Amino acid sequence: MSNDEIFAAAYREHYWAVSRYVARRLDGRAGEVEEVVAEVFTVAWRRRADLPSSPLPWLYGVARNCLANTVRGHGRRRRLVDRLGNDDTAHGRHIAAGPEADTPGAWVHEALARLSAADQEVLRLTAWEELGIDEVAIALGCGRRAAAMRLHRARRRLRAEIDGMRPADMADTGHSLGKGDRR
Repeated sequence: MSNDEIFAAAYREHYWAVSRYVARRLDGRAGEVEEVVAEVFTVAWRRRADLPSSPLPWLYGVARNCLANTVRGHGRRRRLVDRLGNDDTAHGRHIAAGPEADTPGAWVHEALARLSAADQEVLRLTAWEELGIDEVAIALGCGRRAAAMRLHRARRRLRAEIDGMRPADMADTGHSLGKGDRR
């Protein structure tokens, strides 16, 4: 099989997985998702001779880098808009969401958002992308033991955030989200 055919097979097989990976991290901003996914596969095309036999974790690693570039670009644009004073909040057009805007499980996302970007990523790779620890290591560009330790620590920090968010009456009765999760 030629490098072009290997790339084409990887594209067909993993396009939607990479798209979902990117969309979850960009909160579904469709135009940006398409741009980032296009960049991921552009990098994969340029490096098609280097594609591993199981390319999905490698593609997730490329997507992480492309997303980082996108986020940095947003930060630069946001700072420019703030300096120019031409944003909605400067003109009094800030819209607050009502109580009906809460989505089921929003507390999980809130707890996750309180973690570092590195902790969020390792948790998302295992939960959302359903990667095993070896695949997480590839996506993160680290060794298996380092990936396992990052996951362990991220889970511990997420547990602490969730425990801190629980109402006092639940914490007093000893309710837990799972067996063996106590520190």
